[in-house]
Amino acid sequence: MKNYKVLFNTLVAHGRNTGRETASSFSNQNSTYKSSPGFYITGETYQGKNGYSLKLEGLERGINDNAFERGIVIHGAEYVSDAFVNMQGYIGRSQGCPAVPVAVSKPIINTIKNGSCLFIYHPSYIDKSAILN
Repeated sequence: MKNYKVLFNTLVAHGRNTGRETASSFSNQNSTYKSSPGFYITGETYQGKNGYSLKLEGLERGINDNAFERGIVIHGAEYVSDAFVNMQGYIGRSQGCPAVPVAVSKPIINTIKNGSCLFIYHPSYIDKSAILN
């Protein structure tokens, strides 16, 4: 941000129950497999079932503050790719995580880990945010 330069422009998956081709339904509850919009602070990295991953802390009560407990993290996924889009018509879906292509997951995670502000946007979120209102 300091240099006003976009470092990464890539596909990002949303949760499988958030919507088929576009995100339309969100949740802050466990086991919904839905994404949560809003502001997050990035945490530490770890090696998990989805490989190299980045913990997220949701900052907005009732919108995304259960993200850590839900296991919502940034991770790479094979289903987030142009090849998957060509096969299915849209990218695959996560269990609620913002999943990115495997090829860029490590550089993205290493760039934003440990205290960056992450924002996940959807038009329906704007009126609900205590941070923005």
